[in-house]
Amino acid sequence: MPLTSLRDAIENRISHLTGRTLGGVDYTQPKGDPGLFGPDTVAWRVHGDFTSMMCGGISALLLQMLHPLALAGVWDHSNFRQDMIGRLRRTSQFIAVTTFGSRDDAERILERVRRVHDSVHGHAADGTPYAASDPELLVWVHVAEMSRFLAAHLRYRNPRLSLEAQDRYFDETARVAEALGARDVPRKRAAIDAYLERQRRYLVCDARTRDVIDVLLHALPPSPVIRPVGALFMRAGIDLLPPWAATLLSLEMSQLERHAVRSGIRTIAPVVRWSVRNGSYRRAMERMQAREQANQP
Repeated sequence: MPLTSLRDAIENRISHLTGRTLGGVDYTQPKGDPGLFGPDTVAWRVHGDFTSMMCGGISALLLQMLHPLALAGVWDHSNFRQDMIGRLRRTSQFIAVTTFGSRDDAERILERVRRVHDSVHGHAADGTPYAASDPELLVWVHVAEMSRFLAAHLRYRNPRLSLEAQDRYFDETARVAEALGARDVPRKRAAIDAYLERQRRYLVCDARTRDVIDVLLHALPPSPVIRPVGALFMRAGIDLLPPWAATLLSLEMSQLERHAVRSGIRTIAPVVRWSVRNGSYRRAMERMQAREQANQP
């Protein structure tokens, strides 16, 4: 297969998996619109790398499901058994649009998610009431997600990212959680770490948790090419969990396996980065470069 054809094939697979084919968003328009963040933010740097974001996103879902109220929402209000890949795609699209989309597109998807949250409520297995719009639950979902994205970025993209830049990342991305209704969102690395430590007492791994996790870990498309790569990403997501979370989920890994997973991701990452020419980050950069060119004499 010619290199150009191989490149197109890989990019098309990634586009389908990440929700870019869901449509409705043109990241190249309107020219010069920085959206909620803009190219000078740490959020653009962290969210712009598909490889680390994929690993971090899987890890985030694993961590999120340890909260019994977050789990109850998924259990009661989603068809995760039939469409776990669809859930991953919609989550990926939300991150891409709120990070790299125009302000109008970002506001539209935030409003869409707020409307969905309004209908997601009920009672957990122990009878505790829950609502997806609960500010405290929104903080949990946000922190679990952003902390794993950054952990993946530090491992697979830029391990030298300064603590100051890490603090900026959490400060920047807090605005998305707040736009959904979260309150008192931790905005620094130390505050994030302290928050996760405080939440440990509330986290549970029961039969429902294991059921959802099992579906997630086996939600790979039936492709002889994608399946082994997807399995590697899944193992990388497990490897990114805080050690106490992996223990709670009974997903501990040996040091030998961790080394193999990390080496595998670092081997395929350059191929993935070479293949993705038209991702949301690059198209958003085109949008901003158009403004710069228009301002040149």
